[in-house]
Amino acid sequence: MATALAKDRGAKQEVKLIDFVWEAKSADGKAKQKGEMTAASANVVKASLRRAGLTPLVVRKAPKPLFGGEGIKEANLVVMVRQLATMINAGVPMVQCFELLISATSQPGMRKMLKGILRHLNEGESLSQSLAHYPKYFDRLFISLVAAGEQGGILDVILLRLADYREKTLALVKKVKSAMFYPAAIIAVMIVVVVILMIFVIPVFAKLFSSFGATLPLLTQVVINISNWMRGHWYIVVLTPIAAVAAFRYAYRRNDRFKTVVDRYALKIPVLGDILLKGAVARFMRTLSTMQSAGVPILDALDTLSRVSGNNIIERNVLEARAEVAAGGRISTKLREGGIFPLMATQMLAIGEETGAVEVMAGKVADFFENEVNEAVNRLSTLMEPMIMVILGIVVGTLVVAMYMPIFKMGAVVTHGG
Repeated sequence: MATALAKDRGAKQEVKLIDFVWEAKSADGKAKQKGEMTAASANVVKASLRRAGLTPLVVRKAPKPLFGGEGIKEANLVVMVRQLATMINAGVPMVQCFELLISATSQPGMRKMLKGILRHLNEGESLSQSLAHYPKYFDRLFISLVAAGEQGGILDVILLRLADYREKTLALVKKVKSAMFYPAAIIAVMIVVVVILMIFVIPVFAKLFSSFGATLPLLTQVVINISNWMRGHWYIVVLTPIAAVAAFRYAYRRNDRFKTVVDRYALKIPVLGDILLKGAVARFMRTLSTMQSAGVPILDALDTLSRVSGNNIIERNVLEARAEVAAGGRISTKLREGGIFPLMATQMLAIGEETGAVEVMAGKVADFFENEVNEAVNRLSTLMEPMIMVILGIVVGTLVVAMYMPIFKMGAVVTHGG
């Protein structure tokens, strides 16, 4: 089954788009024009230029910005979507909407993207088709809902719902990330402190003790031996964590079996696993509510929903629910049988299916679990602080005691001799 899922995921991957810069001659061959275009290949750019009556001269990949200067923040996208919805509701033509958005933004990355969307609109594409050229910022869910809004004549309403959805999703993701970042940051600081002590401080004490010529306590000798090894193999100490993190990230992204194992155990981590699960459930329910409110067919919705959790175990459970719905069953049945989704979530969803109010019930469940995540993150922070301080105190305290034990011993000998 894992192989089938991997194949299905690979078959549905988006075409990778590349930014190009181009130079071309006008139809009369006299004037030269320059511009930028996002496309799958240079040949696509050349074909688009010829259709526009231009003769391509140079087409090359656009240089990458230094320090990620052209990145677009999710918060800026949400503001852009809200502004677009307001202008559409006011009856402003689509092309003029983007001209106004371009004039109102000073961020280079945002201006570049908006100009690209405007160019596609001028070429006769719909808004959903134009946005689809930028999958990094507008995923399949966003595109499908915008297309539904265009077809139903409620584009402004859909855009406002999408803005609300992305705002709440962004807030939830930040909460989950902060829950994971806090202990990781403290542990990283602790490791750095210990490494600095072992490489730079302990050797000073070791030189002092060697001048005495006395036999050192076992704990002191062990610490000094470790320090000597770390100084002699510092490259292993520095490179091993970096290589381990890089290897883990590579395997997690490329190996579906490894990702499945990691995702399974991630949900079982005390406290943190509960936060990850509740965050995934909240995203699932929020997305389901948004798609149902837009009138997206349930099978299409579940296909998209399987990708929003970011967890292979939950994704498989959702795909099983999709198969159940395709066979005439209910979403809540397979989600409950999977034993992953909390019972309260599946019960509320079942009530929504029975009463025809899936959109409302899914929204309420999303609100509930978003609040649960907020409280869990606060509890985690409160719980981790004393635990990490105790661990840090034990580690550093052990090193300090190990270094002062010979001094205490010599002091006792001097006192006794006196």
